[in-house]
Amino acid sequence: MTAVGGFVDISELVFAAQAGSRFGYALIWVFVFSTIGIMVFAEMSGRVAAIAKQPVFNLMRHRLGLRTGLFTLLASLLSNLITCAAEIGGIALVLHLLTGIGYAPLAVIATAVLIASVWVLPFKWIERTYGLLGLFMLVFAAALVAIHPTWADVARGAIPQIPQRMSARDTLAFAYFAVAIVSAVMFPYETYFYSSGGIEEKWGPKDLGINRLTTIVGMALGSLLAISLLANSAQLFGPLHIDPRMPGTVAMEAAIPFGQTGLLLALLGMLFAIGGAAVETCLSNAYSLAQFFGWEWGRYEKPWAAPRFTIAWIAVFLLSLLIVLTGIDPIELVEYAVLFSILVLPMTYLPLLLLASDKAYMREHSNGSIAKTLGWAYYCIIVIAAIAALPLFLLTKGGQL
Repeated sequence: MTAVGGFVDISELVFAAQAGSRFGYALIWVFVFSTIGIMVFAEMSGRVAAIAKQPVFNLMRHRLGLRTGLFTLLASLLSNLITCAAEIGGIALVLHLLTGIGYAPLAVIATAVLIASVWVLPFKWIERTYGLLGLFMLVFAAALVAIHPTWADVARGAIPQIPQRMSARDTLAFAYFAVAIVSAVMFPYETYFYSSGGIEEKWGPKDLGINRLTTIVGMALGSLLAISLLANSAQLFGPLHIDPRMPGTVAMEAAIPFGQTGLLLALLGMLFAIGGAAVETCLSNAYSLAQFFGWEWGRYEKPWAAPRFTIAWIAVFLLSLLIVLTGIDPIELVEYAVLFSILVLPMTYLPLLLLASDKAYMREHSNGSIAKTLGWAYYCIIVIAAIAALPLFLLTKGGQL
């Protein structure tokens, strides 16, 4: 259930709603495709954590070498920092809608609350608090049922397609949104956080079942929530040519069928889901640094028992806040975060894929034929998407053409 509540962050919120408004149901299949991909790699990362007791960035240094591993570390740190700043900006926007207080003071308050929650709560309660409260987001799925879309059209959106009779400009924008959705769903911080959490909770072979259940069922339900955002936008905003870039516009998807109650539930769900993503991205950076350099790490320790790890995650929150306080549009931050993320993905998943197939580490729990086939197929597609991401971003001005 926490996988459902924590699945949709500010990037998926923005790109799902924009994709639905601009291209109708035609990009649903990209969410389906990407969700299978994150299931594959998240299951591998959880299995590696349970059997080999190796988090992702331990693998980076040993499998990629110091120089390439360090480059990947720096790129990942930058990607996660921008993402964390975007999440804090998103929290401040939602809080502004709820309270009317200024954006900058709310960003400061939100950061202070996030730091306090990570300092006080043990790992499992960090995950449960933000994940379960994020389930308020299910109001968007209820809204989709309430507005009575043409379900046959929604189902057809799950079939891989490129809409016909599009201009060259719209075709480029469609390609950009497809790549952005792949990046938003398969953000590397998800596997960093997930595998590190498995080690924090001392997973072993007996936990492989819950690992599969979480990655398959939880992420599938979370993806249905993201698809609900897209389908609602296609039904409600597309015919009116409304661009739902801001969280307040997205929240109207629930307000239209359910009024003020729907609006409040939507905003609360967004608040906790984005807050959970901010915590995950922040801790992912601290995990990455500590694991790469061999520091003591983990939230199972008291904060002062792993001082460098603690300083790292506090520093990430504070640097993210500074980025937000420069006044940069948080939606621009989302676009930069998604761009940097897709560039980092190949380096993130290669060592994971290699170790999960290594019988010396994984013994009888190494990748089988299905996991190997899916893993390498998705890896090749990720590489192609990473190559295409920057040209598409520049040509479409971040999808705004």
